Amino acid sequence: MAGCSTCSTSSGGNGGCQSNGTCGTSDCNKMNTFDWLSHMGIPQVDNFDLVEVKFKGGRKEYFRNVDYLPLNTGDPVVVDVPSGHHIGYVSLQGELVRLQMQKRKVRDDDNITRIYRVANQKDMEKWEEARNREIPTLYRCRQIVEEYKLQMKMSDVEYQADNSKATFYYSAEDRVDFRELIKSLAGEFKIRVEMRQISLRQEAGRLGGVGVCGRELCCSTWLVDFKNVTTAAARYQNLSLNPGKLSGQCGRLKCCLNYELDTYMDAIKDIPQVEKSLLTESGPAKLQKTDIFRKLMWFSYNSDNDWHSISCERVKEIQALNERGIKVFNLQVDSSSDVVDLAAQSTRELELLDKKFTKKKKKKSRNKTGQPTGEISKSIPQVNPTAPKSQGNQPPKRRNPPGNSLAEKPQEIQNNPRPESREGNEVRKKKNKNRNRPKPIGNQDLGPKPQNQAGKQNENKQDGNRKFPPRRNQGPNNGGNE
Repeated sequence: MAGCSTCSTSSGGNGGCQSNGTCGTSDCNKMNTFDWLSHMGIPQVDNFDLVEVKFKGGRKEYFRNVDYLPLNTGDPVVVDVPSGHHIGYVSLQGELVRLQMQKRKVRDDDNITRIYRVANQKDMEKWEEARNREIPTLYRCRQIVEEYKLQMKMSDVEYQADNSKATFYYSAEDRVDFRELIKSLAGEFKIRVEMRQISLRQEAGRLGGVGVCGRELCCSTWLVDFKNVTTAAARYQNLSLNPGKLSGQCGRLKCCLNYELDTYMDAIKDIPQVEKSLLTESGPAKLQKTDIFRKLMWFSYNSDNDWHSISCERVKEIQALNERGIKVFNLQVDSSSDVVDLAAQSTRELELLDKKFTKKKKKKSRNKTGQPTGEISKSIPQVNPTAPKSQGNQPPKRRNPPGNSLAEKPQEIQNNPRPESREGNEVRKKKNKNRNRPKPIGNQDLGPKPQNQAGKQNENKQDGNRKFPPRRNQGPNNGGNE
């Protein structure tokens, strides 16, 4: 196997960097873990004999170095697998393997197989022959899938080093019945067939490539655990929701959207929420852009092309003034106009409070006659304090009308007396007196009740021609005739 130009290996030698560095071509560095403790003497409590081995597509498994072989990172080793033996490259060893196993929750038990030996030239040649069959097998497999009209996509094929088994990797949205396909592939290639379904992210990691950032894909170099990525991560980072820019080569949202999400979530706490335009004397200002880390926000008047940047503190001040009904002069810091507006607002508030207090005080404060201390009613005549008391200039009382005789009243009141007059009161008293007369004994009739002619005439002259109901003769208590 030919080594790359940056490795210490020459053409025809074993692959790998021999712990002399890392390279970014082929399998030398794909999904590799840098052992930053390789040149440090770490005290080991016990001899940890587990080694991490990397296979095609970045798949990593752990094997036990029972014979304590002297291994270096990048050495090809022959390992024991359930269906025979396979060849992989050593990617990590020592105490870091223990940490990786704890992270991936791999148990150190008897299920972990062993490492046979370091791969020699004959093992590498046999494995190279098996790898040369992968591309033709993949093309033929895709033709068979089209013949069976199966809704699945064949992405990769991996032959085992002993050329006894082939693993077919495919991706599909729904469940696929590939029993007939396995029979056809086994009869076509005379080999044991294993079908393994992978996700689109894992497929992109196996195929590899270069991202828009100019670097090799994270899923094909170091990323192992694929976390869920949602469009909310793009919204928090103020990214345009363009599927062409947010999607990676796998067709899903880029995994790197989650890298800086926590930093954005911490920085966005100090950014005010602008749900409506800011009110200014120059017109409403609409939010156009926000720089989260610089704490700057850009606004424009009436959707103009000219944007004005202000700080987040200034935005909070303008929002507080708008809530109180105050319009600022402009978006920039202008303390003089704000102070004038605040002074005018305070003056208006004080005037309103003064008016409310005056009204309450007028209602509560009353004089001894029951009249308010404010303006005197025009219906009450004014009293001249210099006039003598004999002239009758004293103000009359409300409930006691002046004069007790009918002759003192005006002519209109004499002709049309009201029930409130003295004559009307006398009529009422007589009626009440007649009601209190003693009841006759037995069937004795006391005769008709004498009526006062003057009272009768006065009753007929009431306002609205109102008449009192006729008087009924009261009979005995035992239900006599009325």
